[in-house]
Amino acid sequence: MVNAWYMSDTIVDQRQECHRSPPEFCSLEKLAQLGVVYRHIPTPEKDTGLEQVCAEQGYDYRDEIVINREKLPNYDEKIKSFFEEHLHTDDEARYIAKGCGYFDVRDKQDRWIRILSEEGDLLVLPAGIYHRFTVDENDYINAIRLFKGVPVWTPYNRGKETDQMPIRDEYAQKIANAS
Repeated sequence: MVNAWYMSDTIVDQRQECHRSPPEFCSLEKLAQLGVVYRHIPTPEKDTGLEQVCAEQGYDYRDEIVINREKLPNYDEKIKSFFEEHLHTDDEARYIAKGCGYFDVRDKQDRWIRILSEEGDLLVLPAGIYHRFTVDENDYINAIRLFKGVPVWTPYNRGKETDQMPIRDEYAQKIANAS
């Protein structure tokens, strides 16, 4: 089951849980109102839940990324860039094959919600949502990235320009109408 919470305003180490004091948890329903899709799929093999989701959602391209010091060139630079607040013009769909990390998303009041993503979790962040990513203190995650058509990895860091992008406007209108 998804484990998500509102983050502290003070971050000492982005790889830690960064709970508020006292902790304030976030429900799956609240994430759904933000357009975030979560599903636990214990095994990614053929004819299982992951393949079914790919077929249903039109994910026809995938690749795999291992994020740790030994496997990812320019590790420190990449981790820093992943943690920059940004959006994408396409959904960001990630299946966690091994390890774990955190996806942080903004709620309607612009507060950070941290989503723990562990082995077997599928997380889909909608196009236009402000978010960021970091590994946990183990510095290891192996994720399968899912795409519709030609993969687009372009992050648009938050700023005046992104606030005015059509995809951001579309996203903001969708969540404004969600209950």
